[in-house]
Order: sequence, then C-alpha cells, then structure tokens
Amino acid sequence: MPTSHDLSGLMKFLSRDEWRECFEEVFNEHFGRVLDGEGDFEDLAEVLGEHWTNALWGCAFEDFLTQDFEGEPSNMVDEYLKRRGWKESAQARAYIAALRTSVMSLYEVSDVVPGISFVARDLIRGGEPLTVSEGTATKTLKQWDRLAARIVPVMGKAVMAGGVLPFTPKATEILFDGLRGLFGKRNAKKLPAIKDDELQAAAFMFTLSWLFDTLGRVAGPQLQNTDGDEITFHDVRFPLAPGVAADDIAVRLNSIPAFSQADTKFWNWLEETPKGGNQKNAEAPAIDTTMDNGSLVLGNVELKGRFLHLSANSAPRAIRGTALVQQALGHLVRTPLTKITTIEQMKAERPSKGAQRSRSDIPPEIAKQAIREHLDRHYRETLDQPVKMLGNKTPRQAAKTAAGRQKVAEWLKYMENQTAKQPDPSHSMATYSFEWMWKELGVLDLRR
Repeated sequence: MPTSHDLSGLMKFLSRDEWRECFEEVFNEHFGRVLDGEGDFEDLAEVLGEHWTNALWGCAFEDFLTQDFEGEPSNMVDEYLKRRGWKESAQARAYIAALRTSVMSLYEVSDVVPGISFVARDLIRGGEPLTVSEGTATKTLKQWDRLAARIVPVMGKAVMAGGVLPFTPKATEILFDGLRGLFGKRNAKKLPAIKDDELQAAAFMFTLSWLFDTLGRVAGPQLQNTDGDEITFHDVRFPLAPGVAADDIAVRLNSIPAFSQADTKFWNWLEETPKGGNQKNAEAPAIDTTMDNGSLVLGNVELKGRFLHLSANSAPRAIRGTALVQQALGHLVRTPLTKITTIEQMKAERPSKGAQRSRSDIPPEIAKQAIREHLDRHYRETLDQPVKMLGNKTPRQAAKTAAGRQKVAEWLKYMENQTAKQPDPSHSMATYSFEWMWKELGVLDLRR
C-alpha cells in the first residue's frame, strides 16, 4: 500500500507530454545558473552524492507542483487528483493536495523528540512555532538545526515534505541577502514582510543558496584553525645528533621565547594573545587550544628517546616551528622527517568497535570533568574575545544593544548546534551545556 508521502503516481504523470516542458522550465530555474550549460544535473551526484541530488530534485519537483501554467489543465496536481486521485488513499490525497498550496521556507529546529516530532520556527514569515510530526529525520536532527522545507497540514498534523535541505549560517546569509534584494533593500538589516505567494514564487532561491554554499565548501577546506589554515596534523621528527643529551636540547629550547616548558621533556609553542583578544581569520568556532592565560597554542615539542618531535595542526605552522627549532638547535639535531595526517586519514585509522583500544589510567568520570572544566575556561575567555560572527565585537560588547543581542543568540545557537553534532554523542563536548553563557550574556529570553 502506498504511504502518504509516496508520490510515485505523480512522478509517472510527469512523463506526459503536456507536463514535460513545464517541468523543464521550473528545473532550469532551480539549477540553470549552477550548471550554466557546462554540465548535466547527474554530474552533481559525483560531487554531492546521490542523497543530496535526490533531495535537490525533490525541491524542484515540489515547487513545480505548486505552479500554474498557461492553458488547460494549468496545474498537474489538480489534473492528477481529477484523473488518478481515486487510486490514492485518503491520507495520500490530503498530502498531495497540501503540496499544491505549499510554501518553501527556512525553519529553525528545537525540542527534538527522536522518532516522534520536533518544533519548527519560521525564520522568514514568523508566527507561532509548529510541532511537526516526523519519524526518520528526528533521529539525526539537532537543536538549532536550520532546514529549508515545506511543512504542510495533513489530517490535523503538520508534516514535512520530502525536499529538505540543511542550511548553514553561510547559506542562510546568502538566502536572506537574495530575499532582501528581491523584496526589499539588499543592504537592509532585516528581511521585509514577504507574502506567501511571493515566497512561493521564490522557491528556487532556497535551492540556489544551498548549492552555492555547499559547492563552495566542498571545493574548500572543511576544517580550519584560527589562522584560517586547513587542518592537517604534522609530526616533524628531529633525530638527535650522536652524543647530544636531553639537557643540551632543553637549554636551547628554553632560549626560544615562544616555547614554554611544561615538564622536563615537553614544551608548548605559544603565540601570545594580542591585547584586546585574538583576531581570528577562520569562521568561529575553529579548532585550536588556548592556555589559561589566553595564549594560543600553535604546537607542541616533546623529547621521546633519541628524537625531538614537533607537532602542529597545519602546514604553515609546521614550517614556522621547524625553522624555530633548527635555528635554535643547529647541529644538535639532524635533518627532520615529517609525517602528515589528514582528517580523513584519522577517521579511517580509528579502531573498529570490536578492536582492542589502549587503556587509560584516568577514570572516565574524571576525564569528563577535566574536559568540562577546560571548556568552561575556554568559553569564558571567548566572552571577552572578538568573534567574526558578531562583527569582530566580543560577545559581552555585542550583548549591549538590541541588534547585538539577536546576533549573540544566533552565535550561541550555532555553537550549541555544532557541538551537538560531535561524532560521539556521549563525548563531553557533545553534551556540554551552554546555558550559563546565555544567562551571563543576558539573552536567555532569546533561547527559543
């Protein structure tokens, strides 16, 4: 038996001659500017994967179902329900009819109940949040996710249509800028009031905004440090020259102002935070570590047997660190060898569930507490550091104005959302509570 979301009958109806050209018109509106005559839609699957190309096609198809064309019949849903509706269940007919008048919008997700429902707040049209009945998607949704979707009423419940695209802050910015240009002033701070029929006609902008953002991220580095460098882990290994003792190495390393000795064989390579905070080049949050005094950790140096190891999380830092070590140690070390590990390689090297893992002498509850304390210190320092998403103002500064409070709320939601997406949901990072930051910045009333 077909389910209420089964549109296979409608899709077969699409092959009829009177609808084929109409669909091509809508399809080109969604993808023509991306393909630009230089590729086929199928080529996107090689870049994005089959799942996302299916989702994109679904967005265009659902948009097509809402449109009226010249001549009779003017809408495919009306014609299909008239000629083939008797083949569908009452629930399926209600769902198809709801798609006929549906509107694509951008929603913010909260209060997720896995396998049952989530709450959706319309970020474009406003209004009261909706409780959406949804089984599959709620198993992966996280608090404050943003989704471009059609939410339609079916037999007393709000349900989500199949064409759904997750939006990053960057994709949201692209979309809102386009909507302001189309319906208001491009440089305005707020979206203008947009009627349903106007938003319905702008459905293609959701697809294009998602594509421009996603294709840009696929082409560029996925993870960065605060210098804006792509994350690649470098282990530079310097063999000690014959007859050189550990004490000889320690004396030379301690002469480097940027090296801070933590114990007899370990040094942190630091870059002092400039007065007024670190001006970050990467989108926050970025991958890096800071000391209690706010100093940014650029890398580490450690003596292991007859080798000195320099570790850094990017190629530029590894080059800088290597130069510092060679300048200070000179003939005490030989030519170094470098091992480079990418994020993808690290994932591939993770042991399987059945594999034996190294045992830690630190009890799990103590380790989690230490991580939480480290995160507390890190985020407390962040409250007084410039953040790119806040116009390079500190969170405390931004929270002093009405417009700034809205930006702070968006920033906190982004932090919570990205943290919740940690691969291991039981990890202390994934379960970290940001509620104290909302309270301290005085924006708890915007956490909705």
